[in-house]
Amino acid sequence: MPTITAARLWNGTSLFENPLLEIEDGRIASITSRAAGKAPGAASSGDYDFPAATLAPAFFDVHIHGAAGHDVMEATPDALGKIGAFLASRGTGSFLATTVTAPLDMTLRALEGLARLIDHPDSFDPQHRAARPIGIHLEGPFLSHAKCGVQPKEYLLEPDIAVFDKLYEAAGGHARLMTLAPELPGAIELAAHAIGRGVRVSVGHSDAKAAETRAAIAAGAVSATHTFNAMRALDHREPGILGTVLATRTLFAELVCDGIHVAPEIVDLWWRMKGPDRAILITDAMAAAGMPDGEYTLGNFAVQVADGRAMARGVLAGSVLTLDRALQNFIAFTGAPLDQALRLLTVNPAAMTGFSTGFSAQVGSIAVGAPANLVAVDAQGRLLGSIHNGELIQQ
Repeated sequence: MPTITAARLWNGTSLFENPLLEIEDGRIASITSRAAGKAPGAASSGDYDFPAATLAPAFFDVHIHGAAGHDVMEATPDALGKIGAFLASRGTGSFLATTVTAPLDMTLRALEGLARLIDHPDSFDPQHRAARPIGIHLEGPFLSHAKCGVQPKEYLLEPDIAVFDKLYEAAGGHARLMTLAPELPGAIELAAHAIGRGVRVSVGHSDAKAAETRAAIAAGAVSATHTFNAMRALDHREPGILGTVLATRTLFAELVCDGIHVAPEIVDLWWRMKGPDRAILITDAMAAAGMPDGEYTLGNFAVQVADGRAMARGVLAGSVLTLDRALQNFIAFTGAPLDQALRLLTVNPAAMTGFSTGFSAQVGSIAVGAPANLVAVDAQGRLLGSIHNGELIQQ
């Protein structure tokens, strides 16, 4: 039976020394310790040893638009297969396919296609070697004109329950997260409606004041979308959405940790405010992730990428970040210990989206019976190996 060994194992809650994992049919058959006296059998081609590394759950990205030259809104087997293969090579095992504001008919078609692919992953991943979308993040269309960022203003809509229901039905029940600007007319009512249908609400792309943000949190909003970016600036007399996000200890908060979207000093401030239980690292990556500089598409508009920056109309348009790089940056910027930093890409996004129950064996943790989707990282967060369904994915 193939085995995976390392110096340590972090399973989502605790650290163990000298772990030995046995793998059968791509799943974890047992978790023991070499220190306990059990040694692997004869070495086989499926055995992997990471003598200076920590094994951890594969990463979970709740905010990603694309990679490898493709956008999730293409919603084709080829696009999702190439995106997923690239993400798996960088340690990501699962993700929320994130839409961008676009003409409503285009968004509905994309959601229908994504729902089919989520329901039938073998259609784009027959070899079981690609990261898989396990839900959808609706980033738009219910966003602020004042803080829309690169989201096309002409396609933004005021919160509308009937429009939301069309989006929800097109997504086949797979809409798991929605970004919403809480100051918009009808936003609080829509938040309550969406939450009632099982969709988590994240406040963002917003010029909201503190009271408006608190109303959304009271209605059930659980997170904030790419904190600091596309948000009303902090003021000492009117803390606004940003101050409220940072000060509300129960609220999760995303962050793009590429050193471009948010300065290292502000990353450290965010970490001090949100801590190891509520901070979430995302990529907000678009099609250019993993690709050379050039022109790419986000939704239905062109983005120019050069020197690590994705720009459209003079505004940042997502990123080319990967979660393994985000982890390295975060540890370098904050000095956080590895086990705490790993929570930001595993346990916390799973808890925020509700995948910590039901899907706990697949997202954000390591357990017997679960698919063997793991990463091996060093103390600085550098990815040493990505294992998907028990197989090492070559970088």
